[in-house]
Amino acid sequence: MLRIDNLSKRYDDHLIFQGLTHTFPPGCVALCEEDSTGKSSLLGIIAGVVAPDAGDVWIDGYSLTQSPLQAKARIAYVPDNCLTFPMQTGRGLLEKVALEKNTTLDDAVLDLAYELGLEPHLDKRFEQMSTGTRRKVFLTAAALGEPAVVIADGPSNGLDARACSVLAEQFKTWSRDRVVLFASHDPGLVRTCGASAVNIAALC
Repeated sequence: MLRIDNLSKRYDDHLIFQGLTHTFPPGCVALCEEDSTGKSSLLGIIAGVVAPDAGDVWIDGYSLTQSPLQAKARIAYVPDNCLTFPMQTGRGLLEKVALEKNTTLDDAVLDLAYELGLEPHLDKRFEQMSTGTRRKVFLTAAALGEPAVVIADGPSNGLDARACSVLAEQFKTWSRDRVVLFASHDPGLVRTCGASAVNIAALC
Protein backbone atom coordinates (compact mmCIF):
# COMPACT_ATOMS: atom_id res chain seq x y z
CA MET A 1 0.00 0.00 0.00
CA LEU A 2 3.00 2.27 0.61
CA ARG A 3 6.37 1.95 -1.07
CA ILE A 4 9.30 4.33 -0.94
CA ASP A 5 11.80 3.83 -3.74
CA ASN A 6 15.40 5.07 -3.51
CA LEU A 7 14.50 8.28 -1.64
CA SER A 8 17.27 10.78 -0.93
CA LYS A 9 17.21 14.19 0.74
CA ARG A 10 19.81 16.77 1.67
CA TYR A 11 19.71 20.35 2.90
CA ASP A 12 22.66 22.31 1.49
CA ASP A 13 25.69 20.15 2.30
CA HIS A 14 23.95 18.07 4.95
CA LEU A 15 22.80 14.65 3.76
CA ILE A 16 19.62 13.65 5.63
CA PHE A 17 19.21 10.19 4.10
CA GLN A 18 20.01 8.40 0.88
CA GLY A 19 18.62 5.40 -0.97
CA LEU A 20 15.65 4.67 1.30
CA THR A 21 13.68 1.78 -0.17
CA HIS A 22 10.96 -0.05 1.71
CA THR A 23 7.48 -1.50 1.27
CA PHE A 24 5.01 -0.98 4.11
CA PRO A 25 2.10 -3.43 4.30
CA PRO A 26 -1.02 -2.53 6.31
CA GLY A 27 -0.11 -1.97 9.94
CA CYS A 28 1.18 0.59 12.42
CA VAL A 29 4.80 1.73 12.17
CA ALA A 30 6.49 4.26 14.45
CA LEU A 31 9.68 6.21 13.78
CA CYS A 32 11.00 6.64 17.32
CA GLU A 33 14.51 7.98 16.81
CA GLU A 34 15.89 11.13 18.34
CA ASP A 35 15.45 14.48 16.63
CA SER A 36 17.47 15.51 13.55
CA THR A 37 17.38 12.05 11.99
CA GLY A 38 15.13 12.98 9.07
CA LYS A 39 11.78 11.73 10.40
CA SER A 40 9.83 14.87 9.54
CA SER A 41 11.51 15.13 6.14
CA LEU A 42 10.64 11.54 5.29
CA LEU A 43 7.01 11.93 6.40
CA GLY A 44 6.74 15.20 4.48
CA ILE A 45 8.10 13.57 1.33
CA ILE A 46 5.61 10.70 1.60
CA ALA A 47 2.80 13.19 2.15
CA GLY A 48 3.85 15.16 -0.91
CA VAL A 49 4.64 18.42 0.89
CA VAL A 50 8.46 18.08 0.77
CA ALA A 51 10.28 17.39 -2.50
CA PRO A 52 12.88 14.60 -2.45
CA ASP A 53 16.18 15.05 -4.24
CA ALA A 54 15.78 11.60 -5.77
CA GLY A 55 13.38 8.68 -5.69
CA ASP A 56 9.64 8.21 -5.69
CA VAL A 57 6.75 7.27 -3.40
CA TRP A 58 3.98 4.88 -4.37
CA ILE A 59 0.62 5.19 -2.60
CA ASP A 60 -1.93 2.45 -3.24
CA GLY A 61 -0.39 1.85 -6.66
CA TYR A 62 -0.05 5.52 -7.66
CA SER A 63 3.29 7.24 -8.17
CA LEU A 64 3.58 10.51 -6.28
CA THR A 65 5.83 11.79 -9.07
CA GLN A 66 3.79 10.67 -12.08
CA SER A 67 0.24 10.74 -10.65
CA PRO A 68 0.36 13.22 -7.74
CA LEU A 69 -3.37 13.96 -7.57
CA GLN A 70 -4.35 10.30 -7.42
CA ALA A 71 -1.59 9.49 -4.92
CA LYS A 72 -2.38 12.42 -2.59
CA ALA A 73 -6.07 11.51 -2.67
CA ARG A 74 -5.12 8.26 -0.92
CA ILE A 75 -3.07 9.97 1.83
CA ALA A 76 -4.05 11.59 5.11
CA TYR A 77 -1.39 13.83 6.67
CA VAL A 78 -1.18 15.20 10.20
CA PRO A 79 1.76 17.66 10.22
CA ASP A 80 3.85 18.64 13.20
CA ASN A 81 2.73 22.25 12.72
CA CYS A 82 -1.07 22.32 12.71
CA LEU A 83 -1.35 26.13 12.44
CA THR A 84 -1.25 26.24 8.65
CA PHE A 85 -4.61 28.02 8.42
CA PRO A 86 -4.82 30.36 11.46
CA MET A 87 -8.05 32.08 10.39
CA GLN A 88 -9.91 28.91 9.44
CA THR A 89 -12.27 27.14 11.84
CA GLY A 90 -11.95 23.50 12.72
CA ARG A 91 -15.24 22.71 11.04
CA GLY A 92 -14.11 24.69 7.99
CA LEU A 93 -10.97 22.57 7.66
CA LEU A 94 -12.97 19.34 7.94
CA GLU A 95 -15.39 20.55 5.26
CA LYS A 96 -12.48 21.59 3.03
CA VAL A 97 -10.78 18.19 3.34
CA ALA A 98 -14.10 16.40 2.75
CA LEU A 99 -14.57 18.37 -0.47
CA GLU A 100 -11.02 17.57 -1.60
CA LYS A 101 -11.60 13.88 -0.87
CA ASN A 102 -14.97 13.93 -2.64
CA THR A 103 -16.74 12.76 0.50
CA THR A 104 -18.97 14.16 3.23
CA LEU A 105 -18.49 15.13 6.84
CA ASP A 106 -20.57 12.23 8.13
CA ASP A 107 -21.59 11.08 11.59
CA ALA A 108 -18.69 8.63 11.91
CA VAL A 109 -16.14 11.42 11.45
CA LEU A 110 -18.01 13.75 13.80
CA ASP A 111 -18.19 10.95 16.37
CA LEU A 112 -14.37 10.74 16.30
CA ALA A 113 -14.19 14.52 16.72
CA TYR A 114 -16.44 14.34 19.76
CA GLU A 115 -14.52 11.38 21.23
CA LEU A 116 -11.36 13.49 20.96
CA GLY A 117 -13.13 16.28 22.85
CA LEU A 118 -13.54 18.65 19.89
CA GLU A 119 -17.25 19.39 20.15
CA PRO A 120 -16.89 22.78 21.90
CA HIS A 121 -13.99 23.84 19.67
CA LEU A 122 -15.02 23.04 16.08
CA ASP A 123 -16.24 26.54 15.32
CA LYS A 124 -13.18 28.28 16.77
CA ARG A 125 -10.45 29.59 14.49
CA PHE A 126 -7.15 27.73 14.61
CA GLU A 127 -5.43 30.78 16.09
CA GLN A 128 -7.82 30.50 19.05
CA MET A 129 -7.07 26.83 19.73
CA SER A 130 -4.41 25.16 21.83
CA THR A 131 -1.73 23.05 20.13
CA GLY A 132 -3.50 19.85 21.17
CA THR A 133 -6.88 21.02 19.90
CA ARG A 134 -5.44 21.93 16.51
CA ARG A 135 -3.90 18.48 16.28
CA LYS A 136 -7.24 16.86 17.14
CA VAL A 137 -8.82 18.61 14.14
CA PHE A 138 -6.15 17.25 11.80
CA LEU A 139 -6.47 13.77 13.33
CA THR A 140 -10.21 13.92 12.72
CA ALA A 141 -9.61 15.06 9.14
CA ALA A 142 -7.45 11.95 8.63
CA ALA A 143 -10.62 9.85 8.92
CA LEU A 144 -12.18 11.49 5.85
CA GLY A 145 -12.25 9.54 2.59
CA GLU A 146 -10.80 6.29 3.97
CA PRO A 147 -7.18 6.95 2.93
CA ALA A 148 -4.90 4.00 2.26
CA VAL A 149 -2.02 5.65 4.13
CA VAL A 150 -2.12 7.82 7.27
CA ILE A 151 1.02 9.89 7.94
CA ALA A 152 1.35 11.68 11.29
CA ASP A 153 4.22 13.72 12.74
CA GLY A 154 4.04 13.77 16.54
CA PRO A 155 0.34 12.80 16.62
CA SER A 156 0.02 12.76 20.43
CA ASN A 157 1.86 16.04 21.05
CA GLY A 158 -0.31 18.30 23.18
CA LEU A 159 -3.09 15.73 23.64
CA ASP A 160 -4.69 14.98 27.00
CA ALA A 161 -4.72 11.42 28.34
CA ARG A 162 -8.25 10.66 27.13
CA ALA A 163 -7.51 11.88 23.62
CA CYS A 164 -4.29 9.82 23.55
CA SER A 165 -6.33 6.73 24.40
CA VAL A 166 -8.84 7.49 21.63
CA LEU A 167 -5.96 8.10 19.19
CA ALA A 168 -4.31 4.77 20.01
CA GLU A 169 -7.56 2.90 19.43
CA GLN A 170 -8.13 4.76 16.16
CA PHE A 171 -4.62 3.90 14.97
CA LYS A 172 -5.28 0.23 15.80
CA THR A 173 -8.53 0.32 13.82
CA TRP A 174 -6.98 2.02 10.82
CA SER A 175 -3.96 -0.29 10.78
CA ARG A 176 -6.15 -3.33 10.10
CA ASP A 177 -6.46 -2.41 6.44
CA ARG A 178 -4.16 0.57 5.84
CA VAL A 179 -0.68 1.87 6.63
CA VAL A 180 -0.30 4.12 9.67
CA LEU A 181 3.19 5.64 9.72
CA PHE A 182 4.02 8.14 12.44
CA ALA A 183 6.93 9.78 14.26
CA SER A 184 6.68 9.92 18.03
CA HIS A 185 8.61 10.15 21.27
CA ASP A 186 5.57 8.80 23.14
CA PRO A 187 6.30 5.18 24.14
CA GLY A 188 2.81 4.83 25.57
CA LEU A 189 1.21 5.54 22.19
CA VAL A 190 3.62 3.22 20.39
CA ARG A 191 2.89 0.43 22.85
CA THR A 192 -0.87 0.90 23.08
CA CYS A 193 -1.50 0.99 19.34
CA GLY A 194 0.79 -2.00 18.79
CA ALA A 195 3.14 -0.18 16.44
CA SER A 196 6.39 -1.65 15.16
CA ALA A 197 9.30 0.68 15.94
CA VAL A 198 11.58 1.33 12.97
CA ASN A 199 14.75 3.39 12.50
CA ILE A 200 15.21 5.29 9.26
CA ALA A 201 18.64 3.68 8.82
CA ALA A 202 16.89 0.29 8.64
CA LEU A 203 14.96 1.41 5.54
CA CYS A 204 18.07 1.58 3.36
